[in-house]
Amino acid sequence: SLSLSLSPSLPPCARPILSPPPVSLSLCRTSSGSGGGLTISSLLKEKEGSEAAKFTLEELCLICSILSTAEYCLATTQQLEEKLKEKVDKTLVERINLTGEMDTFSTVISNSIQLLVQDLDAACDPALSAMSKMPWQSVEHVGDQSPYVTSIVMHIKQNVPIIRDNLASTRKYFTQFCIKFANSFIPKFINHLFRCKPISMVGAEQLLLDTHSLKTVLLDLPSIGSQVVRKAPASYTKIVVKGMTRAEMILKVVMAPHEPPVVFVDNYIKLLADGNPETFQKILDMKGLKRSEQNSMLELFRQRLPTPPSGPDGGPSLSYSTPTPEQESSRIRKLEKLIKKRL
Repeated sequence: SLSLSLSPSLPPCARPILSPPPVSLSLCRTSSGSGGGLTISSLLKEKEGSEAAKFTLEELCLICSILSTAEYCLATTQQLEEKLKEKVDKTLVERINLTGEMDTFSTVISNSIQLLVQDLDAACDPALSAMSKMPWQSVEHVGDQSPYVTSIVMHIKQNVPIIRDNLASTRKYFTQFCIKFANSFIPKFINHLFRCKPISMVGAEQLLLDTHSLKTVLLDLPSIGSQVVRKAPASYTKIVVKGMTRAEMILKVVMAPHEPPVVFVDNYIKLLADGNPETFQKILDMKGLKRSEQNSMLELFRQRLPTPPSGPDGGPSLSYSTPTPEQESSRIRKLEKLIKKRL
């Protein structure tokens, strides 16, 4: 509606001899006060500020439509600013500025993506809570994927195809949605993983199987439920592989025997490359070690940490080499073999 309402006003601007430059400036001020972007923002805030249940199909489609409209308005506003600067007197060019309006539309796009992410993220929360409350110490055998995994996959299959289809004309923003969801869900999954304590060997094996299943689903997320299988963007795949491989490494460390302690500590440092004692403490809690054992382990951990090199400011800075894709792929293959062997 912005471009349509301004179209009748543009011809006079194109005739600076008959119409003085201030007309263009007036037009610019009028468009900047139109409030179109604010209307969209208010629609988003109504949902964002509420604690309503999961979005309905219609609401998901509405948010996607708002996002697509905001993208169109952003591009149109950019073109409008450029066109006005071409038509007005050169001395007035600097006074034409629609940056505020473009920022508004960019904010609407960002808010829309965030709402879509929050909705799917929140839908997965009950399943993650269920995971952390399961008696993992009492698991006696490894079976199919756990019910909490099935629940998460169900929500992904419900939301993602709808969002993808409604953002077909704005593919880059669908990719942004996928990336933001992965960046939100995976750290939350790892945090809940740390709450699963204590864990028996068989329980850790089941969690490892579940984690691998989730990673497979997340890697396929951009094309899940689609008849046309498209390779996921490399930027997205990198985030999923890095995050979920860390989750797998955590479980692999938990499954490792803690005797002899030196071997266990060195294995932890090698696999997780995490010099934070709090993270190591969480691993020990997951293993269910006694407090006296944990204290000696923590002391050994501090002793075995590699000497940190000096940072740019002369202070210490822990630095670990990042595993190469080949190393990560090798680890993944070993984990898959481990799962098959345990099954």
